Amino acid sequence: MSQLINNREYRQKILKELIMELHNGKSPEEAKERFQKLIEGVSTSEISEMEQNLIMEGMPIEDVQKLCDVHSAVFKGSIEDIHKPESYENIKGHPLNILKIENDAIKNLIENNVKKHIDEFSQNISEENINNLRNDFKLLLDIDKHYKRKENLLFPYLEKYGITAPPKVMWGVDDEIRQGIKEVNNKLLKVENFKNKLVEDMNKVIDKITEMIFKEENILFPMAVDNLSEDEWISIYDESNEIGYSLVKPEVTWNPERVDVDRKEEENIREGYVKFDTGVLSFSELNKIFNTLPVDITFIDQDDVVKYFSQSKERIFARTKAVIGRTVQNCHPPASVHIVEKMLEDFKSGSKENEDFWIKMGELYVYIRYFAVRGENGEYIGTLEVTQNINPIKEIQGEKRLISE
Repeated sequence: MSQLINNREYRQKILKELIMELHNGKSPEEAKERFQKLIEGVSTSEISEMEQNLIMEGMPIEDVQKLCDVHSAVFKGSIEDIHKPESYENIKGHPLNILKIENDAIKNLIENNVKKHIDEFSQNISEENINNLRNDFKLLLDIDKHYKRKENLLFPYLEKYGITAPPKVMWGVDDEIRQGIKEVNNKLLKVENFKNKLVEDMNKVIDKITEMIFKEENILFPMAVDNLSEDEWISIYDESNEIGYSLVKPEVTWNPERVDVDRKEEENIREGYVKFDTGVLSFSELNKIFNTLPVDITFIDQDDVVKYFSQSKERIFARTKAVIGRTVQNCHPPASVHIVEKMLEDFKSGSKENEDFWIKMGELYVYIRYFAVRGENGEYIGTLEVTQNINPIKEIQGEKRLISE
C-alpha cells in the first residue's frame, strides 16, 4: 500500500512540475515529451488533485485557468485511454446523456456551419456570409444553458465532495467563452470596424468551446460518475428543466431503476431546523437571514392578524413586539384603514396578486410592496409587506465591477 501511495505522490509531484514548467514558458511539446516518458496511466482524479493543490498553495485561479487549454492538450492522449462513463452517457434522459447530446449538437454546429461560414467570410465579406455567421453565433449563445446546468447543478455536488479546483477553473473558462461569443456577435454588427481581427476571434472562441467539450467528457464526467450518488443525479435531473437546454431538448424521460426512491430529504429533520423545498436552515440562521435582508418584512395571516416582522438594521416604520397578534386594521391610522381593507379584499378574492405604493419621507424614498401569499391550491393564506428605502438605488449610475476598498 505504501508503495502505491508513494507512486501516486510521485506522479502528483511530476504533474505539478509539468504545469509549473508550462506556466513558466516551457513549450507544450517539451512538456508532453517529458510527460510521456515519466507518467503512465494518469487518472482524472490526479489531475483534479493537481489543480486543487496548485490553488491551495497560492496559485491564482486565473493562472490555472490560463494553463487549462495547454495542460488539457498535453494530457489528452492519456486521458482518452481512461474508462469513460459510457453507461451513463448512453442512458436515455440521464443528465450526462443530455450533456453529451448537447455537446454533439454543439460540435455539429461548429463543424458543419461555423467553420464553413468562417472560411467563406475570410474569402468574401458579403452580406450573406455575414448573416450566416450572425445566425451561427446567435445559436452558440444557447451554450449558456449547458454551462449554467453544469455550474449550478453539477458543480455544487462535486464541491460537496471536496472537488473545488476543476469547477472553479472550468467556470472561469465558461465565462471566457460566453464573453467571446458576445464580443463576436457585437463585432458582426459592425464588421467594417473589426474585419481584420474578427476571423481570429471567431476561431479562438470555437477552439475554446471544442476544448471545453473534451474537458467535460474526459475529465468532468468521469469525476462526477466516481462521486455522485443516484439520488444526487435524480436531483440534478429534477432541476434541469428550470434552467433549460442548449440546441436540443431531451426526447425521453429518465426513469431510474429505483422508481420508488424517495426523492425528498428525510421527513424527520432534527429539532431546531426548518425544512424548505430548497434546503434546511436552523431557526437561528433563518432569523439572522430575515434580519439581514435590506428590506423590512411583515406578514399577516388569512385572518388579518400580524404574525411576524423582521428587525433589519435600518427600519423605516417603527414596530414593537406588541403588534404581534393584533389585527392589521388596528395597526393603521383610521384615515388609511379603508385602503388596507380594500387591498386585502382584492387579495382574498383573487382579483389582485400585489399592490405597490411609494412615498417620500424626508431623505427617504420609501417603496412599499404588498403580495398575496397563497397555498399550494391557490387559496389565500396571508399578505406579505416588503418596505425599502430606494433612494440609494435610484442614485446608482454606470457600472461597478470591482470590490470596494
